[in-house]
Amino acid sequence: MNIVNLYENYNKYFSAEKKAIFEIFSKIASKNNFKIYLIGGIVRDLLLGIENLDIDITVEGNAIDFANFLVKECGAKIVSIHEDFGTIKVEISGQKIDLASTRSEIYPKKGHLPCVEKIGCTLEFDVIRRDFTINSLALSLNEDNFAGLIDYVGGFEDLKSKKIRVLHDMSFVDDPTRIIRGLKYSLRLGFEIEEHTFELQRDYLENINYDMCYARVKNELKLTLGLNFQKGFEKFINQKIYKLISQKEIEVPKINIEDLINKYKPQNLWLVYLGVIGVQENDDFSDKLELTKVEKNIILGAKSLFGADVSDDFEIYKAFGTQKIESLLILSVFRDKEKVFRYLDFLREIKLSVNGKDLLEIGIAPSKTYTDAFDYVLKIKLKNPHITKKEEKKLLSEYMSAIDL
Repeated sequence: MNIVNLYENYNKYFSAEKKAIFEIFSKIASKNNFKIYLIGGIVRDLLLGIENLDIDITVEGNAIDFANFLVKECGAKIVSIHEDFGTIKVEISGQKIDLASTRSEIYPKKGHLPCVEKIGCTLEFDVIRRDFTINSLALSLNEDNFAGLIDYVGGFEDLKSKKIRVLHDMSFVDDPTRIIRGLKYSLRLGFEIEEHTFELQRDYLENINYDMCYARVKNELKLTLGLNFQKGFEKFINQKIYKLISQKEIEVPKINIEDLINKYKPQNLWLVYLGVIGVQENDDFSDKLELTKVEKNIILGAKSLFGADVSDDFEIYKAFGTQKIESLLILSVFRDKEKVFRYLDFLREIKLSVNGKDLLEIGIAPSKTYTDAFDYVLKIKLKNPHITKKEEKKLLSEYMSAIDL
């Protein structure tokens, strides 16, 4: 159903380069009896005035066939093809554009990746396989209705009322990662989950099918927790969305993780949030989510610190110095907050200037005493960070002389 023509929005939103490509494609589509559209997030963000660089074109029919006409008639080059999904990437005027065939899907195994049922279905069938109504809007790039908005599922009204609504009652059963995705959109756009959709979410979280594709779960967790919203993590806990990855009872931490991340800027900020759950889980938690070795070690590192004796600056430095910032921030949520902050704010900047070469220069051959000697100097430097390298070398000499007596 056509709602309104958005040519003015279209004209302001896209660059001259993008518009030139769309108009070339439109002419070739019309000439060769294809219908082409922008669908999903790009249309949503156009209406909201939000920048979106992720642009692809949906072809009602077979996108690969359409791409072949682009090659012949405007000099486009084929970059890559995925025939099973009917998708193809082309390059024109230095711009790479993804083309997707309209397709319908089925879920032979609930919670796992869908299978393509038909490539080249109608636009309506392609639209209704999507996650939320606000992501199911289509913008025509066809000459007979250029920039016309097409809405089969009420997404335009939901966009205006700032509601996130699923397209059917089995949506979360088919793909439970949509629950995390719904939280992501609510945070990013400032929208609310529509009442019936929230009931469906709550019902599913009370009866979860744990036979699901956890690689998809991990990807959505990265995108959602990576937004770094304390209120988002509180919703993640309070709405029991965390139950998708944990069967333990988890409470909202008293410490504000968003503030921690903004201050200390860890590289893998999403893992600080996930780690708060992960340290309370068994070791198979990381394997289930298919975490990388680095990601696993961040959670294991935080766990290892729970039993660490850190009663003075030297012990804090030695225990915390081998860990990533993410592990330390996870620890601070549960214990030793002041000690973590002391390390991150002050102690970690203290570095010894002396090294093994300096011991060799004063005639000390490599031995197990090297570590003890450096620790001796480190203890003094932690109390007096401004001592010079010359003073450190003197301390080394004094220590080695003392143990030779």
